[in-house]
Amino acid sequence: MAAIPTFGDVEEAAARIAPYVHQTPVFRSSTLDARAGASLFCKAENLQKVGAFKARGATNAVLSLSVEDRNGGVATHSSGNHGQAVAYAASIVDIPATVVMPDHAPSVKVDAVRGYGATVVMCPHAEREATLAEVVATSGATVVHPFDDPRVIAGQGTVALELIRQVPDMDLIITPIGGGGLLSGTTLVASEHGIRTVGAEPAVVDDAFRSLRDGHRYGATGAISVGDGLLTGIGELPFAILSASGTSVVTVSEESILEAMRFVVTRTKHLIEPSSATAFAAVFGDSDFFSGKRVGVVVTGGNVELSRLAV
Repeated sequence: MAAIPTFGDVEEAAARIAPYVHQTPVFRSSTLDARAGASLFCKAENLQKVGAFKARGATNAVLSLSVEDRNGGVATHSSGNHGQAVAYAASIVDIPATVVMPDHAPSVKVDAVRGYGATVVMCPHAEREATLAEVVATSGATVVHPFDDPRVIAGQGTVALELIRQVPDMDLIITPIGGGGLLSGTTLVASEHGIRTVGAEPAVVDDAFRSLRDGHRYGATGAISVGDGLLTGIGELPFAILSASGTSVVTVSEESILEAMRFVVTRTKHLIEPSSATAFAAVFGDSDFFSGKRVGVVVTGGNVELSRLAV
């Protein structure tokens, strides 16, 4: 296992990526507060470069590569947002990028990855790791892993670094969890400030919930969720970070994710994708846990098929 990143690594990442990413705003809504029975501070990473927080981790990872490691370009596997982020980061240093994408990936994300200049290789979801290995063997590209990379985790942690500076007196921060890069990066920062972190995960892909509950890292379930960015199993590094911090995960239904997504879009006019809505579904659905608290909600992305908003 690679070395676990530190709070200092997050601070260094923030300085490294500052010229290439947005400092995103925090939005409030009295309607969302009333629905949650809590004070919500929504970190709008849907307004980030590439439309998602993933720009932070990928940019930090690519900018951290040596000249030698950049020679063959970079490659990754992704359902969309990380792929866009790697393509964007590669464009900063003018190197090629290849993104292996599952054949169920939303077309809006596939088109966006290509739009940032990357080569896209489609494959069945279960074959993405093997396909990536083939790409690397052929091209000599350096892999920028979506979540099991300390440089990526440190970059994702800059979301929380900004959020805590914008809203210093929160009780907890909730983020969606797939592989766990964002939640573990958030936890590195939050723990330095005495703030609790919580993950939100679709119940049909509940490996992170079970892994942290049982103290054993389970693999991905192989199921498909509307939260297409959350299908991967929890990574080795994120599992270690989150286990050590005692971070827990809340699971939510597919119906509640879509309902929360429509509610947030309708009431705030912020376009959020289903993976982002997972966090809102958790806050709306567990009033006893969140009631009366000051909650930071990381709005992870806004790259969504508009048909998802249909009733």
